[in-house]
Amino acid sequence: MGPQDDLELYGAGADPIIDENETYEDYLDKQITPTDLFYLEDLELARQLVDLGYHGNEEILPREEFEARKKAAEELHVSRLTKKTHRLAHIGKDVTGCPLLQALAEREENVRNGRLTTIIYIRDKNGRGQEISGYIDYAHRLKQDNMEAIFSRKRRLLPKTTDISFYNWETQVCSSKDTATFQVLADEAAGLLFKNKRDRKIINVDPHVHPGDNSTRTEIVTNEYLQIVIYDHISRRRG
Repeated sequence: MGPQDDLELYGAGADPIIDENETYEDYLDKQITPTDLFYLEDLELARQLVDLGYHGNEEILPREEFEARKKAAEELHVSRLTKKTHRLAHIGKDVTGCPLLQALAEREENVRNGRLTTIIYIRDKNGRGQEISGYIDYAHRLKQDNMEAIFSRKRRLLPKTTDISFYNWETQVCSSKDTATFQVLADEAAGLLFKNKRDRKIINVDPHVHPGDNSTRTEIVTNEYLQIVIYDHISRRRG
């Protein structure tokens, strides 16, 4: 079993010996007692005796193994950071000057890891000049759509018939679909509602009422769309 295998055994916290000691000398110093220094009167000599194994019953790591484990810990840390970076669609994309993309970039990681659920309301015109509007489950789009192309501005984010709600104002095509995150509800009095499947809380998208428990409504000011509103919901799984 090599150093990398040892790290996997320790889990997310990596190697405790490496975590607690910056250098091999620090590691040796942890094995030296005040009594050792009193009798030896030489820190370097005390380190050499510990390194050679003339101290206590604890097995001492050789310098070569310590350095190998330190290198493995650093490589594992870099690997985890790289994986985290690569899975975010907005990383490396310039979203300055686009309020919608900036807002989505800020939310992406939390939406991907489930800490946040987000509904995006967009009203604008499609490629045919027809006014369309709809509610987009951000988590659903992150899984099903090429969001890198949207963050790169190769494509615009617009509602589709596969989103949780879609309406074409010219053709009057209307559709709604549940996703893994939201259930679409139609209430005669309250209108269109979305139920979060994780905690069963209702998100009310009526601009004249509060959106609901643990939910916020944010109007995005931009010249790129006719209207954009973002509904954020901090979901808590029911026990």
